[in-house]
Amino acid sequence: QLQLVESGGGLVQPGGSLRLSCAASGSTLNYYSIGWFRQAPGKAREGVSCISRIDDTTFSADSVKDRFTISRDNAKNTVYLQMNSLKPEDTAVYYCAATMAYRCALRMNAQYWGQGTQVTVSS
Repeated sequence: QLQLVESGGGLVQPGGSLRLSCAASGSTLNYYSIGWFRQAPGKAREGVSCISRIDDTTFSADSVKDRFTISRDNAKNTVYLQMNSLKPEDTAVYYCAATMAYRCALRMNAQYWGQGTQVTVSS
């Protein structure tokens, strides 16, 4: 059974950077397509970035394109979300999720979810 644990969240000033980690146990992450999602208070959950199982193709939401980068390190069984030029509207709980589908999508139906990590962007 795949288990996911996010880390790396925190409080950062606008314009700052954070790197979120999604560490897996119980299975190997390269068998999965992985997505990062976020949910702000009072808002629906949205897909942020994802990376495909078959060829590591990535997709990002327009709101984070050119600022956020998703990557995976198979040796560490971890997926990362590098977030630069953070804005107050990026404040949310960030979740990583996994699906065995060969290709990811920002609306993918993930079977496995982490517990989330809080990101707060504020001065």
